[in-house]
Amino acid sequence: MADWATYVVVPEDGGADRHEVYEARFGAVGLDLDLLAGPGVVVPLLRSRSRVEGRWRDDGMCEAGALIDLRSRTLLFFAREGPVTQMRLRAATWELLRRAWPGWELRWTYDGSADLAARLGLDPEEVREPRRKVLPESALDLGDDELEEPDPLVRVVTIGDAGRCHVLSGVNDHPIAEGPALVDRLADAPDHGVHALAADSGIHVDPARRRVGWWLLDAVPGANDMAVRWPGWTVEFWQDRWEEHVRVAGGRFAPPAVLPGQALAELRSEALEHWSQGLSSDWVGWMQASSPESVRHSVIAAVSGSRSPGR
Repeated sequence: MADWATYVVVPEDGGADRHEVYEARFGAVGLDLDLLAGPGVVVPLLRSRSRVEGRWRDDGMCEAGALIDLRSRTLLFFAREGPVTQMRLRAATWELLRRAWPGWELRWTYDGSADLAARLGLDPEEVREPRRKVLPESALDLGDDELEEPDPLVRVVTIGDAGRCHVLSGVNDHPIAEGPALVDRLADAPDHGVHALAADSGIHVDPARRRVGWWLLDAVPGANDMAVRWPGWTVEFWQDRWEEHVRVAGGRFAPPAVLPGQALAELRSEALEHWSQGLSSDWVGWMQASSPESVRHSVIAAVSGSRSPGR
């Protein structure tokens, strides 16, 4: 069992073809919190590892990743779990990341490792899982235990002309990958009426107008090319803007309001606990071999809003 993360560093004195690749067996757990340490901590930490030569792990194995371009001061990353993938904490995570990486351009890669490869001028197909098939999500019953969670791992599907709302498991593929067959598949699925909880992704289908809009907070293979799965339809990718779904869903998707102050306080507490207890399990050895207190203080600076690491 592993939660692989891939890291790429582009040095200041070279082009993208001189990039360095590293990986961590359990790096995907807490990658967003790890990045709050800022470039002054993260880059030396990565370079303390053995470099990966040859092919990267494909997007069936890689659960998170980051590309740190020291030349252009650009950070690209993605993850499939963590605060940055939760509706109530996503904006707060981005705010603290901007403090920790001052003067950097920060971007999310919705197509995961493929977007990182494309940034380097590599063929994205080189990091695709071979012979991958779409695995449809199962529809949840109204009383499913997952709906009792504060951050349920679910995908919301609203269908315009039928006035239906379905809630699907968030384990396999995003419903957008199924194409128009999704509508027929859900014809007899439980109708939740209104989904008033958080979600990690969603889709609104308007069969009468042959239009579909979708969003997500993590990453899915082929995210930038989903329109080809809906021939003859107008497909709009809302990226992480779930508010667009709320706007068109006719009241059938009404997640809780995000409370910025509360979210920042929760995220700060989670980040400090993560680093203080060494929850970045794959990086504990480096922290112990260097200066754990200096690492901890750099994170405190980032999450407290004082002088950020690397500034």
